[in-house]
Amino acid sequence: MTKHKIELNVTLDADKMPEHIDWIAPGGGQDTPKPAKSFLLSLWDPSEKTALSIDLWTKRMMVDEMNDFFFQTMMSLAKTYENATTNQELAEELRTFAHGFKRKADEKMMKDQESNQ
Repeated sequence: MTKHKIELNVTLDADKMPEHIDWIAPGGGQDTPKPAKSFLLSLWDPSEKTALSIDLWTKRMMVDEMNDFFFQTMMSLAKTYENATTNQELAEELRTFAHGFKRKADEKMMKDQESNQ
């Protein structure tokens, strides 16, 4: 059996807010620390039959980046769900939702920018 390690490092400021995030996965081809502005980690606890999650983002993560991050994450979840369950119909529903989410997020960004001018 081969084990691989994925390491996340979070640097906090004086107020314990994430200031810097980096990650490394030597067994998976990422041999040097790579910076990130955000991460979502979900784990399935089989004994409790519940999802556990850690969601962090740095102070420098912009709203437009968060919108893109969520859109891309939802698209990735749809692909993973489809691969794991072969349920194309529900995967497509998630993709449709993700596209609607992205459209509405972009519209709100434009509206907010217009009102700030």
